[in-house]
Amino acid sequence: MTAPRFDVTALGETMLRLSVPVGERLEHATALRVHVGGAESNVASALARLGRRSAWVGALANNPLGQRAANELRQAGVNLDGVVWRADARMGLYFVEFAAPPRPIQVTYDRAHSGAAQLTRAQINWALLLNTRVLHLTGITPALSENSLELTRQTLRRARRARVPVSFDINYRQKLWAPQIAARTLRELIPDVTLLFCARADARRVFGLRGAPEELARQLLAASRAQCVILTLDADGALAYDGKNIFHAPAPPTQIIDRLGAGDAFVAGVLHGWLDGDLAQGLRCGAMLAALALSQHGDMVSTNARELEQLTQLENFVLR
Repeated sequence: MTAPRFDVTALGETMLRLSVPVGERLEHATALRVHVGGAESNVASALARLGRRSAWVGALANNPLGQRAANELRQAGVNLDGVVWRADARMGLYFVEFAAPPRPIQVTYDRAHSGAAQLTRAQINWALLLNTRVLHLTGITPALSENSLELTRQTLRRARRARVPVSFDINYRQKLWAPQIAARTLRELIPDVTLLFCARADARRVFGLRGAPEELARQLLAASRAQCVILTLDADGALAYDGKNIFHAPAPPTQIIDRLGAGDAFVAGVLHGWLDGDLAQGLRCGAMLAALALSQHGDMVSTNARELEQLTQLENFVLR
């Protein structure tokens, strides 16, 4: 009997986030707050909370640290049948030092040689990974290691052969690779993806593109041959371009408590609408989910479909 398809399956690294509160420095910290986060699993978690059948595939350490991450994802409703558990693996960690102006937030990574970076294509349950309506990947994974780059290549090849739509978020991380290396690698990976997500800053910094947001979206669409490009514009909201239509969504007002994970929440919202065949609604949901993520502690936004629907129907939140 064939297993039901997932709405979304995400492949990538999930880490533990250890943070200190505003006003404290990491080097003097006596206590750390623990959260679970990873760009791809953040997306799967948000969609699961919206009632979508979601799965995350990756590697976790078979110890209490890995179980901590798994527990968080299971609580959100994410399927973990495709997780590779390894007793000899280590969890990637990152430390966050929240700061008030004039200092920016500072992030320190400790993720080298993690289980995710050592994951190979031979360990992947391909039947499970590709049994989905959309497969979500990011530009973080190919930057982790040669293993991760080859795994990303193999995943994209298999998805194309199986005709599985691919959602790809550029999600550039300057602490992982230089812009020139990222551009060369990503230009190889992104052709023919279904949905391409990119921040305006990354379009300029990584790909060297110039122009107004609409022009950046057109250039990204031409370079990637994606079916649709979604460009995030920070406080200016976001836009989507499918080769014919351009949709804009403003950024809803919000009180910023924690910036981490907002971009992943946005991606989840867009996919939520796209899965229903409504890209414009997806853009609206993405903007609202990002605002909700900014107003909550942790990387994984906590909400539900009813709350999201009510918020996106507010009269002062209109898609242009």
